[in-house]
Amino acid sequence: MRPVWKIRVLGAIAGISSLWLSGAVQAAPSHPIRQGITCPDQLTDLMPLLLRDLPSYANRVNQNAYALDGVSDTPGYVLVAGPPDYRALRLDSERLPAVALPDDRSSSSPPQIFFTTLERQYVSGQAVKLQHYHWLFLTQTEGYGWQLVLLFSAIGEYPVQQLTSAPQDANQGVIAQAIRLWLRDCQAGAVEGNP
Repeated sequence: MRPVWKIRVLGAIAGISSLWLSGAVQAAPSHPIRQGITCPDQLTDLMPLLLRDLPSYANRVNQNAYALDGVSDTPGYVLVAGPPDYRALRLDSERLPAVALPDDRSSSSPPQIFFTTLERQYVSGQAVKLQHYHWLFLTQTEGYGWQLVLLFSAIGEYPVQQLTSAPQDANQGVIAQAIRLWLRDCQAGAVEGNP
């Protein structure tokens, strides 16, 4: 014969189950930790949000790439992204790859945004900080929101603000992939609003 307390517990479980199945007990409404926003139409509203999240997106892309390649080296990390500069910068065409760049800020040219990232890499077990300079070209498309058109990047020393390499096509690099992922999430409403 079963003890009385076991019968009461089993009866309580059966009662709760029947209430749950009948719909009398409903789950508490979900409250996401972060409230998503509508992806901004204005570039000046979009870029501070993108640059705020860029280090974490870039670090995930970088970690995933290292994990897939099975490389034992320690990957570098993006520590911070600097503020955007919306002025069209004249780029030295002799130092750039042969890609048609917009010469002006006409409505047909994609907007140009200049920003920097501070990154830490490990060379022979020693941490080295590098400043990366990025020239980003975005366009706004109907139905798909903002899209990356071009990204050029160059490396410089930190804290000295001087380029040590010519700008290179970085459309397949970590930063470009991170930007594409962030723009996809922004379009899906999965990005937090306050920069």
